[in-house]
Amino acid sequence: MGKIYERIDGRLRDFIEAQHIFFTATAPLSGDGTINLSPKGLTGSFTVIDERTVAYLDFAGSNAETVAHLRENGRITLMWCAFHGPPNIVRVHGRGEPVFRDDPRWAELLGHFPSIDPTRHGLRAIVVVHAELVRDTCGYAVPFMSYDEDRTLHASRFERETDESLDAYFHKKEHIEQSIDGLPGLPLPLPPLPALPGPEA
Repeated sequence: MGKIYERIDGRLRDFIEAQHIFFTATAPLSGDGTINLSPKGLTGSFTVIDERTVAYLDFAGSNAETVAHLRENGRITLMWCAFHGPPNIVRVHGRGEPVFRDDPRWAELLGHFPSIDPTRHGLRAIVVVHAELVRDTCGYAVPFMSYDEDRTLHASRFERETDESLDAYFHKKEHIEQSIDGLPGLPLPLPPLPALPGPEA
């Protein structure tokens, strides 16, 4: 029924990269802390960096629970479901970290997402996950569902923001700089978005 994998490659990688949505699960160390589960979408915002490392873009929103939990303890699980074709569920359990705009690794990591214009989505971090356990399960009870297209609402909402107005937006939200449980979330003030490299001469 289920299988454990040593690496993310071959058909496993093909399956992950073909899905239009995945889910992230994190939690604080506190036994009574708030567990967080988030859906992630937008074509091109997830990538497999190597056989043990994946990454996804963390866009502007009204919370920063995942970022806060990763800053505290690094634990994260990613999950993909097959909503068409043969049934399958894949989970990557590992350690993650949010890489922020002022991190020297930013430009190199962003290069793994060539189809995404970071200026349109209020990109605030790149989450890098190092896999410790990769496994699949049957997914027999997951329903068939069809993908129509990505929503355009996120880009239309945040492409109007400058670095300054986005920082102001984050300061107004209760659970951006701190999580629901009071853990450090997104570091503010928000550093400016690094300039994209220009075309070679």
